[in-house]
This record gives sequence, C-alpha cells and structure tokens, in this order.
Amino acid sequence: MPIEQEEQSDIAKVRFFAQGYHVWRGRAARLGFFALLIAIWQVAASLELWNEVIFPHPKEVADAVVLGMRDGTLPLAIQASMQRLCMGYGISLLIGIPLGLLLGRKRLLDDTVGSLAVGLQALPSICWLPMAVLWFGLSETAMQFVIIMGSLMSITLSVRDGVKTIPTLYLRAASILGATGWRFYWYVLLPASLPAIITGAKLGWSFAWRSLMAAELLYVTSGIGSTLMMGRELHDMALVVAAMILIITIGLLTDRLIFRFVESLIHRRWGFGGRG
Repeated sequence: MPIEQEEQSDIAKVRFFAQGYHVWRGRAARLGFFALLIAIWQVAASLELWNEVIFPHPKEVADAVVLGMRDGTLPLAIQASMQRLCMGYGISLLIGIPLGLLLGRKRLLDDTVGSLAVGLQALPSICWLPMAVLWFGLSETAMQFVIIMGSLMSITLSVRDGVKTIPTLYLRAASILGATGWRFYWYVLLPASLPAIITGAKLGWSFAWRSLMAAELLYVTSGIGSTLMMGRELHDMALVVAAMILIITIGLLTDRLIFRFVESLIHRRWGFGGRG
C-alpha cells in the first residue's frame, strides 16, 4: 500500500511539473514573440523607411503612454470607455442569453425572430449610428444603443446554435426525470449550453468593442476612441498608436483574466467548455 501511494504521489508531481512547464513555455513564447515584433518595429523606424510623423519609434509611443498616464488623460479615457462597454455589454448578455435559449427550443421563434437576428447580424455596427443619433441625439444613450445592437445578435445566435447541438437523448432523459418548465431551462438547458454561451460572450465582447470604438470615433467625447481622434487631429501618430496598443492590451487582459478563468471553471465543474 505505501508503495502504491508513493507511485501516485510521483505521478502527481510529474503532472504538476509538466503542467507548469507548458504554462511557462507558453508565456515565454508570447513574450519572445512580442519582443521580436518590437525589435522589427524599432529596426523599421530606424531605417526611416517612412516619415517619422506617420511611423513613430517605439520609444515615442512609450513616452506618449507614460505622459498620458501621468496627466490622467489615458486613465480617464479607459474609465469612460469601460463604463460604456460594461453597461452595453451587460444589457446584451441579459437579453441575448435568454433569447438564444428560446430560439434554440422554439421552432416558430427561430423561423421568425431567428431569421431577423441572422439578417441583423450581417449589418455592420456603424450602420446603427445614424439611427441612434436621430433617435437619441449625440448622447450616451445613442452610444449604448450602438453597443447593444452591435453585440446582441452574436450572443443570441451563438447561444441558439449551442442549444441546437445538445444531444436529443439528454433532453429526453431530462423530461423523463421530471425536468419541466423553468427547471428544465435552469438545470438542464443552461448548463448544457455553457460552452456556447462562453463563445457567444467572447464574440459579443469583441463586437461590443468595435461598436464602441466606432461610436467614440464619430462622437467626440471622453474615451479611447476619442483619444484616437485627438491624435489624428493633432497629427500625433505616437498617441494614435498608444491608444491602439491600449485597446489591444485591454482585449488580451480580458481574454486571459476573465474568459479563460470562466472557461477553466466550467471545465472543472462540468468537464467541458475549457482547456483546463
């Protein structure tokens, strides 16, 4: 018995170190890749292949980030954009997930509302801006409308498709065991659709980002998109690139810290929908 316990302990240690090795190898590869990109950027800027006004050095962009952080411009822009994004994205989730569950289960709704959702999904989010301005004026409400309409359909359709991929055998078994009404949706359909819900949430987040940037670029106010426009008007390409890097960084952090964590949590709890 002690020998078996030692063998199990050794296997657990090997798995732990192997997992740690893969994690650190992935991190080192990412850091090396971004370092290589910065090095190529520095070389291209040093060779002066393009005018420095339109192709700044990495140091100039870094200085723009530091200056923006010190004077409070970038923190305020990030805060304003994130507040708009979280509000509009949260509303999209609250509407899109239940609607997707219903579309996946109700054939009549899918043939009518689902067809409309597919058509609206093909509509670029920027197309909603003229309507939003006419309805709500140049206001925060107009920007929220654009964010919601830009992300809602992707969430709804992803959840709907996820519901349709659930094996019919599972649904029949749930009905036989007495899962009906709201219990069926809460205890059976929702957990079984979690991988699709996470996929839809990630798609909705990316579409919400694009919608927000489109709105902020056209409607001059506080925000990262407005910072981009300010850099363009001042012919400050370093500020433009700095704002773009902030957008990319926020997107990466959101994926790594939030969506990856939720996927891992679902994987540990139900055994699917994540990398572990």
